[in-house]
Amino acid sequence: MPFHFWSVCFLIFGAVVGSFLNVCIYRMPRGESLVYPPSHCPRCNQRIRWYHNLPLITWISLRGRCAYCGAAISPRYLAVELLTGLAFLACWLRFGLSSPALAAVFALLLAGFIVAAFIDLEHYFIPDEITIGGAVAGFLISFGVPLLHDTSQAAVALRRSIVGIAAGALVILGVLQMAKWLFGRQVFRLPPNSRVVFHENHLQLPDRSIPYEDIFFRKSDVLRMQARQVRGLRRRFALQVRRRGPRIRLRARFLAPERFGSEDALLSLSRDRLSIGPLHYDPADIQQLEAVAEVVVVPREGMGLGDVKFMAAVGAFLGWPGVAFTLMASSVLGTILGGLTVLIRRDRSSRIPYVPYLAMAATIWIFFRPDIMRLIRWWLGG
Repeated sequence: MPFHFWSVCFLIFGAVVGSFLNVCIYRMPRGESLVYPPSHCPRCNQRIRWYHNLPLITWISLRGRCAYCGAAISPRYLAVELLTGLAFLACWLRFGLSSPALAAVFALLLAGFIVAAFIDLEHYFIPDEITIGGAVAGFLISFGVPLLHDTSQAAVALRRSIVGIAAGALVILGVLQMAKWLFGRQVFRLPPNSRVVFHENHLQLPDRSIPYEDIFFRKSDVLRMQARQVRGLRRRFALQVRRRGPRIRLRARFLAPERFGSEDALLSLSRDRLSIGPLHYDPADIQQLEAVAEVVVVPREGMGLGDVKFMAAVGAFLGWPGVAFTLMASSVLGTILGGLTVLIRRDRSSRIPYVPYLAMAATIWIFFRPDIMRLIRWWLGG
């Protein structure tokens, strides 16, 4: 077959894969099955027929609307299908002549990048199926396609893949720890006598809510505030002993909540302990808690563990040189594009997902690795 016959095949197949990636992007963060139920409209729950599920064509012909209820379909679906199709085509055009297997492997890797980037953009995390699964897949594929690591020997490729996994994970862990030391807390200065409410799943400030999972990332993380007033309800229960023949049963019986409070006290909260002045409580026993404060100090992370696992997957495919370039280039991309995002949003405290920048940097390495290496050698020689 002519070379560009396969170019068209890669483009079409990439768009089909992109349609599946949309399912992954929507369902994986929600913990839903990728297989069941079949594709359906999330508004009317009508099952989507095959002729309404054609990549690219369906969204354009229906003008971004459901064929049954007319609900709007996010342009993301069209963007992911088109992006995946173009990514597959680019892999074939770049590597198809020298190694069709290498083109297929890099197409698979870019598909993983697309899923990870779009999930991180929306949900600020990456499922382990993508990161850990990607690291395992990269290691196994290195055995079957040693050319992935610029060698023809499977043993050498496996060794380079292992080094890449270790480099990606350990370097990012070091960066994460350094970021924690430098930027490990965020200070919110509130209007006088602001009310701060501790809900079951999040902290409510006057102008924003912060999920606890973003605050207590580590067991050592502690939220602090100098509170003018603290008011709360504490759960109380009593143990009842019941005898039934030779058996003894213990049963917890909840009593009326106990009110507690304090004035001008230092309040600190961690996963396992709530301290209000000299008094200490178990957070699980607190039913309600409110405070009046003007300054709240919240712990935060510079990066997440998902980035660590993502870079381990990148290292499995690209080795330690790819990891090194990805880290350097992503920091530049993150500084420029992330800075523009903060300026547009006008919110310095807004979260910026980092995986899209890592994915972009790794993609640059995939397509321009020889040119980058020549530039590095020239720079070192000069």
